[in-house]
Amino acid sequence: MSDGNKKTGSPLFAVPRSIWQNPKLVVTLAGNDFRNRFAGSYLGRIWAFIQPVVTVLVYWFVFQVGFRAALVSDYPYVIYLVVGIVPWFFFSDALNGGANSLVEYSYLVKKVVFNIDILPAIKVISAAIVHMFFILVALVLVSLGGYAPVSVYALQFFYYELCLIFLVTGMAYLCAAITVFFRDMLQIINIIILQLGMWLTPIMWDPYNTLPPIVLNIFKLNPMFYIVDGYRDAFLYHRVFWVDKPLWSLYFWAFSIGIYALGMVVFRKLKVHFADVL
Repeated sequence: MSDGNKKTGSPLFAVPRSIWQNPKLVVTLAGNDFRNRFAGSYLGRIWAFIQPVVTVLVYWFVFQVGFRAALVSDYPYVIYLVVGIVPWFFFSDALNGGANSLVEYSYLVKKVVFNIDILPAIKVISAAIVHMFFILVALVLVSLGGYAPVSVYALQFFYYELCLIFLVTGMAYLCAAITVFFRDMLQIINIIILQLGMWLTPIMWDPYNTLPPIVLNIFKLNPMFYIVDGYRDAFLYHRVFWVDKPLWSLYFWAFSIGIYALGMVVFRKLKVHFADVL
């Protein structure tokens, strides 16, 4: 196992290199993290799937049953909602877990021989386990609704999945490094980024038929809007990102690469102080 305090090469490639060098360890720790989250409860790991399902049912009941929401962008509300909320669940779970990873695993951070570069990544992978389940749920609902993703457009899903993982990984490492020194970062993430961000991301409402063009362009600065919209492109809208949104795609990658680079640099700069603070 690598020395946790050793610095070699560019910090931008430290995480991929650490995962590549310790794949079995990363997978094992991610699996253990997923199992341990609900250790001691009667339903155990089932709770990881219950909470998001209940959330979807609540939104569906309030908006479609309570407010009798009509079709959204010509699609049943529950299908429109689920396709958009699945990437948000993963983003929320991975960012929350990644930001708190160094604090939660402080006993590993203090071990000189442990490579702490992999800790936020473990949380991202752990969140991906639940995410895969909800992808299947979304595929089933979309298919039952008569919109089976069998066209070539559905292949874009893998591209947007890469976008999501890359974005949240960069944010997780940046927030994890900051959280060690500033514990209020977790509250900022929960209240400002996740709670407020969920309503600013068009998950439960249609931005194209709601917002004027100028305001819509401002909302597009939110990188999760790009990903949520992309999931709908793959499964519902049948649009292709390199034709219908080339400039938006360039902006997203410029933003995401900037966040990733900032996260890796900050993490490596502050890394030598983690054990002392924790």
